[in-house]
Amino acid sequence: MSVTATARVRAVADGRGGTALPVLESDGPLALRRTRAPAPYTGVTVVGAMSAPLGGDRLAVEVEAGDGARLTVGAAAATVALPGPGAAHYDVRLTVGEEAELHWLPEQLISARGSELRMATTVQLAPTARLVLREEQVLGRHGEPTGALTTRLTVRRAGRPLLDQELSYGPGAAGGWDGPAVLGGHRAVGQLLVVRPEFEEKPVASCLLGPTAVLTPLAGPAALVTAVAADARLLRAVLDRALALLLDGSTSPAMS
Repeated sequence: MSVTATARVRAVADGRGGTALPVLESDGPLALRRTRAPAPYTGVTVVGAMSAPLGGDRLAVEVEAGDGARLTVGAAAATVALPGPGAAHYDVRLTVGEEAELHWLPEQLISARGSELRMATTVQLAPTARLVLREEQVLGRHGEPTGALTTRLTVRRAGRPLLDQELSYGPGAAGGWDGPAVLGGHRAVGQLLVVRPEFEEKPVASCLLGPTAVLTPLAGPAALVTAVAADARLLRAVLDRALALLLDGSTSPAMS
């Protein structure tokens, strides 16, 4: 039996330099818990209450960081897309207000053999909003081929498009997705998007982050890191290094 569920988070500035959570609403397999986070952020962790998404499920997470809020959202474990009757759908909708900051840092999404998942992440940013968004996909569990996976990331800032891209892997994807021009035999793929108003005055420089990762400035105050790796551990190491460099302002062609 398929499941339809939507979990919701709303964060607001509490007027004392912190962030309150007037809405923390779990639903179905998506359980939300308030957790510790480094100041000045408030933390939320998504805890899977059951195996999901299964084929046929329709899941969604809605997160709003209101004006001035500081919020980081993570996950307790990887998400595993599992086989079932029909495709599963997983929608993530993020909204970040003026002078607010959201770190969306889920664990890896694993596409198990025989699964079919269509995932869409939609982000709306105010002009002065800050965002750190990480996405990681692992194509197949150990020793098995990947399922069918399609992901789309759409980001708008001040009502204007900042990034809109779609990726497809596995059965049914266009030919060449696993060839040398795309994955080149790698099983883990990910991206890191960092949006900061100061990038308007001082854009980051394009550079390589090793042999299979690249940092690219976007047409806006943002930088996108795209990477592939042999496994999830190596992929995370590349993205963590890139995030540290972007947040401390050390990005330059010398990173290559």
